[in-house]
Amino acid sequence: MRAEPPPLAADPTALSRLLGTTLDALRDGARTRGGPLPAGGPEAVARRVREALGEPLPETGHGADEALRTLVRVLAEGAADPAHPLCAAHLHTPPLALAAAADLAASALNPSMDSWDQAPAASAIEDRVTAALAAEVFPDAPRPDALVTTGGTESNQLALLLARERQGRQGRQGRAVRTVVGANAHHSFQRAAWLLGLPEPVVVPTPRGTLDPAAVREALAALTGPVLVVATAGTTDEGLIDPIPALADLCAAYRADDRADDRADLPEHRHADLHVDAAYGGPLLFSRTHRPLLDGLARARTVTVDLHKLGWQPAAAGLLAVRDAADLAVLGHTAAYLNADDDTEAGLPDLLGRSLRTTRRPDVLKTAVTLRALGRTGLGELVDACMDRAQELADLVEKAPGLDLRARPTLTTVLFRPNGPGVTDGTVAAVRRTLLAEGRAVLGRAEADGRLWLKATLLNPHATSGDLAQLITLVEGSTHR
Repeated sequence: MRAEPPPLAADPTALSRLLGTTLDALRDGARTRGGPLPAGGPEAVARRVREALGEPLPETGHGADEALRTLVRVLAEGAADPAHPLCAAHLHTPPLALAAAADLAASALNPSMDSWDQAPAASAIEDRVTAALAAEVFPDAPRPDALVTTGGTESNQLALLLARERQGRQGRQGRAVRTVVGANAHHSFQRAAWLLGLPEPVVVPTPRGTLDPAAVREALAALTGPVLVVATAGTTDEGLIDPIPALADLCAAYRADDRADDRADLPEHRHADLHVDAAYGGPLLFSRTHRPLLDGLARARTVTVDLHKLGWQPAAAGLLAVRDAADLAVLGHTAAYLNADDDTEAGLPDLLGRSLRTTRRPDVLKTAVTLRALGRTGLGELVDACMDRAQELADLVEKAPGLDLRARPTLTTVLFRPNGPGVTDGTVAAVRRTLLAEGRAVLGRAEADGRLWLKATLLNPHATSGDLAQLITLVEGSTHR
């Protein structure tokens, strides 16, 4: 006789009981870890996982409670915990509790955002929330829109795809769209150009960390045909913002009269659009204090924003905002079992054109809950808190005689390094690895000005002045071992 099947997530009683086991395991694992990272390095973590996991596919199962208790605990014990104030290496945010709770509801109900009959309410929520966020990016545009993505990499790839399709696959003069990026740009643009069959991006050096409009003008002068210029609002290594207004001016100046297509005596038709990768800095839009750092953003054709960075959402919560919703028409696609023509004509929303993916989670729900709970003001206060912590850490570094500060932070990224006789890049790398191996602090690394720097990316609004002081103490102590 077959055993009763395990309960489904839609059963709130069963789910509630299992959640109790899960939360206890999370608590126990974090208590055992005792810091921002498990001590001992990769081999120690792998050994603990092997011992806990045992045979990954046993002949006879151990039951739900034991499996959750064992594996969630070992996961938490071996986690790099972004909620710990000394875990500050990457754009790896500690998610808000309310966002994680909303994500649980999305997982339990499991809407699939590829057809209306799988996600009636979720699709309506996505429609309203993406429209509101698109209007936040493009407040003066008549028809802005936004797509939910898995993050900056997918959003940037979509931006290049839309640019390619706007110009035709070989452009109006038989030339594929070229991408002009700074050396500070995210690595996803090279990969996107490769995936889309586009020429490799033209890379403009950024010796001072941001794009120099004069250097971009020089790069554009050497090109003909359609171009997508990429600006970054929040570079990965230093959290810097390119001069968006000046780059928007360059794109406008690059455009030649469309009538040039029909005039042999006029220069070849040229066209440049601006894409801004604001995966990191985009949520500054919520801050009354820091929003001016994004002046000119609305002049872009497309904008990438990640709310799993300065938005405190569980991954993934990416967006690609477009100034004109008509640009998204090229993503339209028909599969008769999902969006048959007669169903669409009868009024069922067509969701396939909202992503290159088919099955996708309702990632918008956690964002909708967060926006409703906190509003623009509440989110802005969280942004301001992290910006303040970065300035405070920079103050502490400047006051520490054994440390050098790279520069005052623009966003929430602070680069610093030990100084003094005998300090080399190897010293900096060793300090970072020592703190990782001991499980005491998680700092990133970045190269700037020809040297290696420690990188603190401050995304935890609960971090305190004492936490920052402890970070300085740990770095100083590790330097002199």
